[in-house]
Parts: sequence; structure tokens; C-alpha cells
Amino acid sequence: MWRYLIKRLLYLIPVMFGVSIITFGLINLVPGDPAELILRSGGVEPTKEAIEALREELGLNDPLYVQYGRWLWRVLHGDLGKSFRTGQPVAEEIFSRFPATLELTCAAMVFMVCLAPLAGILSALYRHTFIDHLSRLGALLGTSLPGFWLGLLLIYLFAVKLGLLPVMGRGGPEHLVLPAVTLGFGLAAVYARILRASMLEVLGQDYIRVARAKGLKEKWVIGRHALKNALLPAVTLLGMSFGHLLGGAVIVETIFAWPGVGKFAVDSIFNRDYPVIQGYALFMAVVFVLINLLVDLSYVFLDPRIRLERGI
Repeated sequence: MWRYLIKRLLYLIPVMFGVSIITFGLINLVPGDPAELILRSGGVEPTKEAIEALREELGLNDPLYVQYGRWLWRVLHGDLGKSFRTGQPVAEEIFSRFPATLELTCAAMVFMVCLAPLAGILSALYRHTFIDHLSRLGALLGTSLPGFWLGLLLIYLFAVKLGLLPVMGRGGPEHLVLPAVTLGFGLAAVYARILRASMLEVLGQDYIRVARAKGLKEKWVIGRHALKNALLPAVTLLGMSFGHLLGGAVIVETIFAWPGVGKFAVDSIFNRDYPVIQGYALFMAVVFVLINLLVDLSYVFLDPRIRLERGI
């Protein structure tokens, strides 16, 4: 187990190295002079001499590979630079806002996990019935409605018309309802259809027929034999969904003024706060690869055959 884990961690090194190159390269392709932006953000009318002096101080006149090496060395020591807009360390700005994003993502995951497995399993067990058709309709709506449109629709219905739920900011549990539903509804629809297809495939296997022929109760056949094997593709989607929700929270946080990392990144893009954008992209890449690693490790516990094949 430890050998497999160490091997996977070593594989992450070239992945993160490639992500750092892409992140640094794309930011440097963006038009605009960072030195001029820093001076303007400080309330100083930039002159050519001031811009040139600041560029020299920041090392922006050095070749790109020198700038990249210097930036990468700081990143490896946990220094993502300072925000042009606030003057605070980027790492502190991101980590102070990440709990809000994580809270919203977990709430969306809870909504998705409560809705999708129930819809997917019932749809598979009662195939071609009203329940299956209703689940298919919900999946169609979930995959068709854009997140921003669904969010505005929920705001209009539950906040403007009915006045039941708050719209903006982070507060009590009631503030989580609308953004969590907006964020999780689309993925819940996809998750339900994938679980339905996986359940139907597993229910057609020989060992399910043998279990039923032995006289096992249907709840044991479904719960202990079918569902566990049907969950493998669902777990893959669940892990990918968690990373997708963290990244997709950008739009939802902006709509609902949720003070998370996504809204902070959007504000930084509008203000051309390059260190924050670089730090956000790198931070989200680390989160994605770690989530994928956890998903791979979860396979080992869900399916012993994987443990034997990989020699874990």
C-alpha cells in the first residue's frame, strides 16, 4: 500500500511541474505591464522612469526562464507572492477564503449524494416506469440548465417572490441552500444517470442471478452485492465532481456574493492581479491532483481485485 502511494506521489511531480510552467507562461502572455498596475493600485501616476525602476526592482527585465526559476523557488517555499490590490501575501488570501469555498462545495456534495443515488437506484430497479421517466426528465433539466441561469431562477423564485431564503453573503445554514442547490443540481443529474446505467449492468451479471436463485432477500442482493460493485464508476465521478465543484464554485460564488476563493479569483481577474491568478491556478491544480489520488486509493478498499492486480 505504501509503495503504491509513494509511486503515485512521485508521478505528481512532473504533473505539477507542467502545471507551473503553463500557469506562469499564460500569465506572462496577458497584455499589460505588472509594474504599471502596481503603481496605479498604489494611487501613483506612473511615469516611464518609475515603471522602469519598479520593473528592475521586481526582476521583470530578466529573461523569462530566470523569472520562472525565481518564482518556482518561492512557490516551493510556500511564497506565492503578494497581491497587487491588497498588498497581502497571496497564500494567506487564498487560505483565508478557502474554508468558505470548501463549505459551499461540501454542502453541494451532500445535496448531490442525497439526491443522485436515490434517483439512480430507483430508476434502475423500476426501469421504464413513472419513476424512471421522472428521473430521466430531472436529468435532462439538470444537464441542460446552465449554473448561472439556475442560480438566477432560484433567486427570483425563493428570494424575490417567496422571500424564504437569503440571496447574498455567508451566514447561517439558510445562506447555503440556494448556492448549494445551484452548484450540485447539474452534477446530481449526471451522477444519477451514471449510477442507473452501472446498476443495470451489475444486475445483469451471473452472480446476481445466483444470489437470487439461492433465495437471498432482494434487499441483501441489492445492498451487499449489486450496489457495492455499481459504485466503482460512481466513485470516479464523485472524486472528479468534488474538484469540479471547487472550480465551478467561481460562478456560483459570484452570483451569490459568497466570500470564497472563486469570487476572489474573479475579482482578481478584473483587477489584473496577476500573483493572485497564478496562485489560484496553482492551488486548484494541487487540489485536483490530490483528489484524484484519493479516488484511486479508494478503489483499493472498494474492490479487492484491484488490490491483487496492482500488487498492493
